[in-house]
Amino acid sequence: MEKLSVQYWSDLYTQAESFADPRVADWPLISSPVPTICCLVAYHLIVQVLAPKYMANRAPMKFGIFLPAYNFALVALNYYIFHLALTGSYGAGYSFVCTSTDRAHLVDENEMKVATAIWWFYASKLIELSDTVLFLLRKNTRQVTFLHVYHHTTMPIFWWIGAKWVPGGQPFFGVMLNSAVHVIMYSYYGLSTLGPHMRQYLWWKKYITKLQLAQFVVAIFHTAQSLYIDCPCPKWMHWALIIYAGSLIVLFLNFYAHAYSNRTSSHGKKNGHAVTENGGRGDALSNGRNKKAD
Repeated sequence: MEKLSVQYWSDLYTQAESFADPRVADWPLISSPVPTICCLVAYHLIVQVLAPKYMANRAPMKFGIFLPAYNFALVALNYYIFHLALTGSYGAGYSFVCTSTDRAHLVDENEMKVATAIWWFYASKLIELSDTVLFLLRKNTRQVTFLHVYHHTTMPIFWWIGAKWVPGGQPFFGVMLNSAVHVIMYSYYGLSTLGPHMRQYLWWKKYITKLQLAQFVVAIFHTAQSLYIDCPCPKWMHWALIIYAGSLIVLFLNFYAHAYSNRTSSHGKKNGHAVTENGGRGDALSNGRNKKAD
């Protein structure tokens, strides 16, 4: 029975692979799910076992210039992704309402820009696994929540699928939207690592979570209208995105309520904004590099 089960899934994957986009077949990490799975297994091993054990009797590590460099590198990468997706989709004549994902036969410059943006977006989700490791090495364990680990674990899987099967068409919108949000988000965290003198300029911390929530709502609306008009895209992709974005909305709302609403009632307000601690960061996806940023 076990052999039959393994064979069944192997045949199913082989069949699905025949529909993969041939333009990206030889791109790094795309040909097989094994590298992505190995990265995620290593991530959980480090996060759940190795890092906590290593740091158990050690003081929090200091990273100096590495933290702002890491953050601003992610700002640059996300801007690059946004730029590729925007210029490529515009040049290829994409529509924000409906653009078919059947682009595998199109190899012009603009289509390949979109495919490159989607691949880099997937790669960025592997890079961002470092966020959790930085949390733990700096002993910001309160940040390693279910939401944080759930989000970081699932994004590489979903976008490996996106990069392999649909590196063009409708997914460009989600890539462009999320990378734009991450430019803002990592800019905040980069600035917050430059020292206490930056606090007065970082009053907008609270609004990063609102921006994330707005992003998920827009993504659901965009996907729902695509289903409504029967846009020629895989239906499974639409429903997977709606369900996933819905789960993130629930988790982010729960985070927001605990991080801000509860603290507002217990600590009061300062200049019209909730007074929060370092742990009450704006999007629940920090890499643990800011100290106190209110």
